[in-house]
Amino acid sequence: MNVVCVGAHPDDAEVYAGGTCAKWAHRGFRVLLVSMTNGDIGHHEAAGGTLSRRRATEARRSAERAGCHELVLGHHDGELMPTIETRKDVVRILRRWKADLVLTHRPNDYHPDHRYTSQVVQDAAFMVTVPNFCPESPRLERNPVFLYLADTFQKPAPFHPDIAVDVDDTMPVKWDMLDAMESQMYEWLPWLDGTLEQVPQKEKERRLWLQRTWDPFWERMARMARPALVKWYGAKHARKVRCAEVFEICEYGHQPSVQEILQLFPFIPGRRRRASR
Repeated sequence: MNVVCVGAHPDDAEVYAGGTCAKWAHRGFRVLLVSMTNGDIGHHEAAGGTLSRRRATEARRSAERAGCHELVLGHHDGELMPTIETRKDVVRILRRWKADLVLTHRPNDYHPDHRYTSQVVQDAAFMVTVPNFCPESPRLERNPVFLYLADTFQKPAPFHPDIAVDVDDTMPVKWDMLDAMESQMYEWLPWLDGTLEQVPQKEKERRLWLQRTWDPFWERMARMARPALVKWYGAKHARKVRCAEVFEICEYGHQPSVQEILQLFPFIPGRRRRASR
């Protein structure tokens, strides 16, 4: 099966779904990590072409570490707009990849690039099946399943954790993915948080710092997703999960049955036994 995770910037797909994408890739799924913008202002010192090239290299290295593919589009960071041409870009990508499953941001989010990424992906959710929209690109005969990446925003509607994935076993790969995003994980984001001086210089110590810094984020996701973890893994397993990635089913696109969700997430243990109940 074919998965496309569409983020706004080179690191969004990796942060919110990197562990699950690594699981899919390990199972033989074709996984494409898309960044709608080139990230050319996401730094406190560098900018423009120099930064966009650096981030494209980081995105490629990160995807390779997980066995995924990557695509960074040329829209300027902070300037993405939900135009017809951008919608066509997304439709062509999903068709070319023959997407079965598409992940993206929710439409209510702090960052305009996240919001408009969500908008263009949602706008593409039906158009991928319409033969005379981008007629040069063969339509998808079956609408993909669309999922939202997790967030903590409450208005106008909070995130609903429909599907939760235990990523404890794949966190080493995810740390590798994020470690490749040096400009973000070790420079820009710490600078924004006022903790840049805390980042170690040595590679091994820096990696450990990354894990200590980000562990609470995924542990918080696991707490938020506890009911979904119980649903898909059982209560005993759910209690042991430290790090989770969580997804909400979008009302657009194909609406999956329980059996279809389990086919899309074949690494959920004991899935056939529970699904038959």
